[in-house]
Amino acid sequence: MKIAFVGKGGSGKTTLSSLFIRHLAATGAPVIAIDADINQHLAAALGLDEAEAAALPAMGDRLPLIKDYLRGSNPRIASAERMIKTTPPGDGSRLLRVREDNPVYDACATAVELDGGAVRLMVTGPFTDADLGVACYHSKTGAVELCLNHLVDGRDEYVVVDMTAGSDSFASGMFTRFDMTFLVAEPTRKGVSVYRQYKEYARDFGVELRVVGNKVQGRDDLDFLRAEVGDDLLVTVGHSDWVRSMEKGRPPRFDLLEDVNRHALDRLRTAVDSAYERRDWKHYTRQMVHFHLKNAQSWGNERTGADLAAQVDPGFVLGESVTASV
Repeated sequence: MKIAFVGKGGSGKTTLSSLFIRHLAATGAPVIAIDADINQHLAAALGLDEAEAAALPAMGDRLPLIKDYLRGSNPRIASAERMIKTTPPGDGSRLLRVREDNPVYDACATAVELDGGAVRLMVTGPFTDADLGVACYHSKTGAVELCLNHLVDGRDEYVVVDMTAGSDSFASGMFTRFDMTFLVAEPTRKGVSVYRQYKEYARDFGVELRVVGNKVQGRDDLDFLRAEVGDDLLVTVGHSDWVRSMEKGRPPRFDLLEDVNRHALDRLRTAVDSAYERRDWKHYTRQMVHFHLKNAQSWGNERTGADLAAQVDPGFVLGESVTASV
């Protein structure tokens, strides 16, 4: 199951995504955690120190390797250089599975030990001073989008992505790559403004969106969120001494997380697991193709010097039963 955490900057989305990752890992579930935010903080939230976080391999720096592996023997893709972030898989493409070893994970994933389990952590890499004025951050997150396009995940397998803040993720089609999107909102006008943007943008794409109220301190905060987001409000989270210790770099054992917050994480997992029965791989593949054709026409064809619409395999539908190329 693919899960996105979104929200305005400072809403607590990275903290909540890290708690959810820890919660899943504690049950022994296989988890891939991806930091796709322009500000790379997920590694620290999972307990890595600054030096360890800085040493993580950046997916954006390994895009040629990712493209070459995923291309496989797909005859519709003449070369890895002709692939763009939205290139869909087809017959002959190599697919990624959560429970496997492959060259992409070898190059880009780092095993992070957590209480009760371990996760694979992948990061886009930071947006550095060298990128200012010459690079778009979406060129870095393109590696994430390409991997998600080629990822086949099943029940009780989890890919958790900490997305870039605000509604910026709508600059690409990556927002449609998820079974569940959790929008973290504070009980303020600014806190719910991103929710309204997301709700409006996602309306036509069937995006499953649930709101997690964060920093909720009392009945008035709860009533405010209910009035603003209605039935999309799934659960709320308040103050946590455990989180405060974690933010100081001294997290206690995860089983010491407050019961009320543990129950909130249970609600998130129940919502994610229930979405499995509503999966529609044909719809998922159509959306992938839609955004690829859109990107091909707007910039991809000119940049690669090729008609990228020809990369679409009209008979291919991504799904759990698809056999990957070797």
